[in-house]
Amino acid sequence: MEESGGRRSASHARAWLLLAPLVLGLFVAYFLLPVRVLGPQRPELSWTVFGLVLTVIAVLLLKHMRDALFDRPGTAVALVSLMCLTVLVFSSAYFVISHDPGEFQGLRTRLDALYFTLLTLATLSYGDIAPRGQSARLVILLQILYTFVFLTAAATSLTGRLRRTAARPPRGAARDGDDRGPG
Repeated sequence: MEESGGRRSASHARAWLLLAPLVLGLFVAYFLLPVRVLGPQRPELSWTVFGLVLTVIAVLLLKHMRDALFDRPGTAVALVSLMCLTVLVFSSAYFVISHDPGEFQGLRTRLDALYFTLLTLATLSYGDIAPRGQSARLVILLQILYTFVFLTAAATSLTGRLRRTAARPPRGAARDGDDRGPG
């Protein structure tokens, strides 16, 4: 059963209104959650958690990219949220790695890590933070590959969905070639 145009618009508006608090919550959690249980003192646990979290996000991204092809509701919000979560996971990894002496020069805080993550995502570099160790360089390579494969595909799915939604005529509106006019 199809939704009416008004209910669909209200559903989309509610979904987008949920996005701001959700993303804000992710960023608050990023800055508040303790990450001291991970790091150089527990490398096996750290790499396992990092790999599992990225795998779960990748699976969810793929699911929601598929949903975007079928114009399922809530897809755009889910994709944006997962893209933000990906940035925060890589940022957390950089922050944790920075506690291992020799891995990073200039990365000391979570804000530094977020800054560096976004610079890497945007393929920019200001030279104030430099990876020195092999673990730092490995995570950077993983971020670049993950971005190419998953975030680029997610952004493409999201923009395609938004374009289709914007191009869709309102329900009940006459379409081109429709000869139901006045008279």
